Amino acid sequence: MSTHKYIDRICCGAMALAVLLAVIFMNGESLGIQAAASSMGYEDRLFDTSAVHTLDIVMDDWDAFLETCAGEEYADCTVVIDGETYANVAIRAKGNTSLTQVENYGNDRYSFKIEFDHYDSGLTYHGLDKLSLNNIIQDNTYLKDYLTYQMMGWFGVAAPLCSYVYIIVNGEDWGLYLAVEGVEESFLERNYGSDYGELYKPDSIDMGGSRGNGGGFDMDDWQPAENASGGDFAPPENLGPPGDGEPPEDRELPEDFAQDFSGRGGGGGMGGAMGSDDVSLIYTDDDYDSYQNIFDNAKTDITDEDRDRLIASLKRLNAGEDIEEVVDVDQVIRYFVVHNFVCNFDSYTGSMIHNYYLYEKDGRLSMIPWDYNLAFGGFQDQDDATTLVNYPIDDPVSGGTVESRPMLAWIFAVETYTELYHQYFAEFIAEYFDSGYFAEMLDQVETLIAPYVEKDPTKFCTYEEFQTGVDTLREFCLLRAESVSGQLEGTIPATSEGQAAGSASLIDASHIVISDMGSMNGGGMGGGRGGFDGLPGDGQFPVLSEDAQSGEEDTAQEETTQSQETSQGWGTGRTPPSGEAPAGEEAGSLSEESLTTPETGGAAGERSQAPESGGNQTPPGFSEDTGQGGGSDGFPGGSQVGADVSGGQESGQLLLLAGSALVLAAGLLIAALYRKRA
Repeated sequence: MSTHKYIDRICCGAMALAVLLAVIFMNGESLGIQAAASSMGYEDRLFDTSAVHTLDIVMDDWDAFLETCAGEEYADCTVVIDGETYANVAIRAKGNTSLTQVENYGNDRYSFKIEFDHYDSGLTYHGLDKLSLNNIIQDNTYLKDYLTYQMMGWFGVAAPLCSYVYIIVNGEDWGLYLAVEGVEESFLERNYGSDYGELYKPDSIDMGGSRGNGGGFDMDDWQPAENASGGDFAPPENLGPPGDGEPPEDRELPEDFAQDFSGRGGGGGMGGAMGSDDVSLIYTDDDYDSYQNIFDNAKTDITDEDRDRLIASLKRLNAGEDIEEVVDVDQVIRYFVVHNFVCNFDSYTGSMIHNYYLYEKDGRLSMIPWDYNLAFGGFQDQDDATTLVNYPIDDPVSGGTVESRPMLAWIFAVETYTELYHQYFAEFIAEYFDSGYFAEMLDQVETLIAPYVEKDPTKFCTYEEFQTGVDTLREFCLLRAESVSGQLEGTIPATSEGQAAGSASLIDASHIVISDMGSMNGGGMGGGRGGFDGLPGDGQFPVLSEDAQSGEEDTAQEETTQSQETSQGWGTGRTPPSGEAPAGEEAGSLSEESLTTPETGGAAGERSQAPESGGNQTPPGFSEDTGQGGGSDGFPGGSQVGADVSGGQESGQLLLLAGSALVLAAGLLIAALYRKRA
């Protein structure tokens, strides 16, 4: 029997197609095909924000472990999360100054870090490798970290997931904590895919935690500035857009921008800043040693090629060159919109210049939020509520100038970026606050956690202080939103210079007592180690029609692997889906009707709709294609991966590879059959 006259061409075509698919598979990113972020199984379990979860720690000698906490030494334990048991898990205390503060308090309520894969590299909690348990110190509201990270995730920033957990140790109540996704391998894969980039946690300050770094910084060299009101905080005298709040027509980075920052020394800093030049992301030279506080704090395994690429990006950033090639513009602006709203000076924009993660992929930089328990004026115990509520959005640096923070300076150096920053800020205020979403959401969260706060035996404040703190936080945020709106409209000066020239238009917040929300130097400590006769509530967390997720603090150095950043931008906002409460004795859920997100008019730009996923929620008016970093919904979230789940991106790659193999095999089989018949 004769073969088809075109059989050779058919076979060659099939093989060529298979080769083409294989080439696409291997080089998709360079061809403009974006990798999808992975969907993680832990997101809609532990980080389902519709419940207060239970976390039992089982350990043979808990008291002996507590004695080692100041040294952050790992110990073996078993953890039970909502009824699921994980043995051979590592736990240690975590923190920096908080370690010493907890020792001084004497209640042993440390923050903890749990590593599922410390002793067994194959062990994860539904794909989660590291988990932080935040002790909520210095925060009478129990909400500062949670709220900030929800805002970040809601607004499209790649932020850690978080939820409330009630911890029980060896059968006895320990307290209400905030569980926070570790910003390490699982986080990177969830947000950027399996071929993620490099992650750093720049920090030059060691204030007590044994795992701190502190290269080039001496705590004794720093003296905080005093302000006119008698506190330790001085509003920055920054260069910024004019006092009417309008973006400058022609503001440019100064000539030799990088050189303006050089020569300040490891801990010199401008205007009382404590951090060294490298943590400010200032380019000094091409010497690796000049960036030790970045490279020594790498969270991924880095090579000299990675170091060279980061230094090259910092050089271009400081020179104001090719900004869109060295900065993820959309992500960084969104980060600073939320960050500048919450007035956190224990951060990149504060005198300490730390508490952030730096993500780099192919020379492009972005910021990942971390540690906001001292937000809303808690750092250095601010007492001037009016100053904080009206804090200028166009020069938001304390302990320096805008120009002394290159990752921020480019926004105000070019009118286009300044206008985009203002546009995003207006959208954030309109849809999160003016819509009524914030107030309703905060009421629901307070209702959920209040019974657990009341029975918390180790809390740092009394239950009454918690109630007062939440009320104060609510009013602070609403007044802050009012002031920001005025700054955007030009009725309130958006720079400290403009506000100093005339304060008549400022929002009056003199009746607010900032320390009611918690203070850096402590506050009430209503808990001991004894029991409590109060009973928990139903364990329910508000099911927002759309909301997001968040993060917390950790100074320890941990190594992770590498992953991929998708370059697609986030949409201009988010809309929270509902989630189901996980299994667990104290977990519960509210009906979807218990909290609805008010309808608001669509803001400029395209929106992204989040699919239904327990941990990620968003307000109205957002469409479905958000791109960068999220899970199945485009937020920093997703659904399944880990010990029991395969990553979404990896699955897609495997399917493509399998398809290529099938096409090739089919071509070879057809060729063989026809030749046999011939």
